[in-house]
Amino acid sequence: MSFLYGGDYNPEQWMNSPEILEKDIELMKKAGCNVMSIGIFGWSVMEPREGEYDFSFYEKVIDRLYENGIKTILATPSGARPAWMSMKYPEILRTDENGVRHRHGSRHNHCFTSPVYREKVREINERLALHFKDNPAILAWHVSNEYIGDCHCELCAEAFREFLKKRYNNDLDKLNFEWWNSFWSHTYTDWSQIEPPSSIGENRTNALLINWKRFVTHQTIDFYKNEIEPLKRIAPDIPVTTNFHGNLTDLDYFKFKDYIDFACWDAYPDWESPKGNAETAAGVSLIYDVCRSIKHKPFLLMESTPSNVNWKQYNKLKRPEMNILSSLQAIADGSDSVQYFQWRKSRGSAEKFHGAVVDHCGHENTRVFKEAAELGERLKNISAVQGSDVKAEAAIIFDWENYWAIKCANGFRNDDKKYHEECLKHYKYFWRNGINTDVIDSEQDFSGYKIIAAPMLYMIKPGVSEKLCEFVKNGGILVSGFMSGYVNEDDLCFLGGFPGGRLKELFGIWNEEIDTLYPEDRNSVGFNGNEYSAFDYCEIIHPDTAETLARYNDDFYAKESAVTVNTYGEGRAYYIAFRGDDGFINDFYDSISAGVSSAAEYINFPDGVSVRTRENGTEVFFFIQNWNETDAEINVKSALENIETNENVSGEVVLKKYETLILKKAKI
Repeated sequence: MSFLYGGDYNPEQWMNSPEILEKDIELMKKAGCNVMSIGIFGWSVMEPREGEYDFSFYEKVIDRLYENGIKTILATPSGARPAWMSMKYPEILRTDENGVRHRHGSRHNHCFTSPVYREKVREINERLALHFKDNPAILAWHVSNEYIGDCHCELCAEAFREFLKKRYNNDLDKLNFEWWNSFWSHTYTDWSQIEPPSSIGENRTNALLINWKRFVTHQTIDFYKNEIEPLKRIAPDIPVTTNFHGNLTDLDYFKFKDYIDFACWDAYPDWESPKGNAETAAGVSLIYDVCRSIKHKPFLLMESTPSNVNWKQYNKLKRPEMNILSSLQAIADGSDSVQYFQWRKSRGSAEKFHGAVVDHCGHENTRVFKEAAELGERLKNISAVQGSDVKAEAAIIFDWENYWAIKCANGFRNDDKKYHEECLKHYKYFWRNGINTDVIDSEQDFSGYKIIAAPMLYMIKPGVSEKLCEFVKNGGILVSGFMSGYVNEDDLCFLGGFPGGRLKELFGIWNEEIDTLYPEDRNSVGFNGNEYSAFDYCEIIHPDTAETLARYNDDFYAKESAVTVNTYGEGRAYYIAFRGDDGFINDFYDSISAGVSSAAEYINFPDGVSVRTRENGTEVFFFIQNWNETDAEINVKSALENIETNENVSGEVVLKKYETLILKKAKI
């Protein structure tokens, strides 16, 4: 099979220009495209008036594409509804936290709870499934578009109460206790008194805020399940997915894993930003590894831009070769597709200046199109990689519920506690050293890994500390540290000292206090013969069974333990009590990560070059990418084969700026 290559296609914008469809097909073939996502914003064409369904236009487009070797990922249109529906059924419109109901327009502003909207979505999805179930052009269902946001209407408030009743076994006293509602006289005496959080109401009860986040994920998934029911019932052989988007924010995407057949992501990073492309690339790989780890199998890059976007503060163009480099990064990280938003630039409205493969000029004689065509050819040449896996012996725990709890916590740094950034700091070590890494939540299986990093594991959900103990006991290496093991799943602090659960036993320490430093403050820590800055947070910890590896140098807690290790069973648990810089993180992991598989066993590579591997039953593929603004030199330690030229490569090799070299070796 070949990699899927194409993008979002919106032919409804060109219904009055049939010649454009034919031109588009010509250009798609020149670019090497084999799939298009269609119908994402097509509801007003599919159902122009209530109950009047007409799929003939899309059927003609889909069939014409198929005749030319291009399949379709067919969307359900719930992401943007027609105006007639909003006017007739205003209850489907979203209500904000201040109780103001939205008006028709924009996108993502419907109520996920509304029975009317759910029924309208189910009806059109059923009609779509019946009409296209036997069409060989349909590759998959693209369900809705970039689920986001919440609704505070009374329907959602009542659904939230029902969600809480189920979570707390219909026991209001239990909820009051777990939420610590005796504080500030917040005790509820009836379920009806519980309202969604709001800036003009309750917004300081942390457990309320966290459970609202849980509910929003639950309700979004419930809406999604309503969407896919007719698709799965009528067309069970066509896989379903929905496109996740953005950075790691409001929805717990891990909770979707049982309801999607494959995961996919929309990627719009800030390439060419002042922080540098290598730094950006590491952050992008973390997100791709989240996406891949949802199902632990290849995902799809569902959207990206071949040039620029139009919705950021500064909409900079991708520089020459960057589209190829960044697209192949997705492949290196486990994607089986490269998809663009959008295929052809809109003539009008909000996204007319958003990047596209085909510009307003309408022809192939542009830099962007030529690069897209070059990438299409390269994807054909490396088709052997398609379907292969990313095998990881390292994992980072990134847990959405933990993230929400940290953001809600009043104390420490209240502006931004930088949980995402701290996870990325640990992740970057593995990325820079060619160590494949899964990014998982705390509810997944830990047993297949050699090393797990769990930065700022503030919330310890039931069973997690026991799983971590078992992991280390069986020979695993665990790394955690400051602000870990503070609260349970309902944000109640553990009594008996931090870290709670069985983590004091596992790490062999107890945490007395945590010092939050001003941005300009610095302490220092001596480790491995070097001095490193400690900033933001410094915990004052005391070893019980742990051995001290580093101590603070300054302030009243000078000479107190800053880094410890505890032998537990066959493994080791490390605790880093402070926030350190990349230099410390690199030195620390260099000292403990021996034995974890790395591409560095085969290739020496400098800073700014990444090496990622994928493998199937017979071969290992090495994606070597130069993110530097200059050429970079690597050393291939033993002969590997260039899969695009079939030539053997060994010894010193110069990678040009933004170049990707893909090598392979036979598995032993």
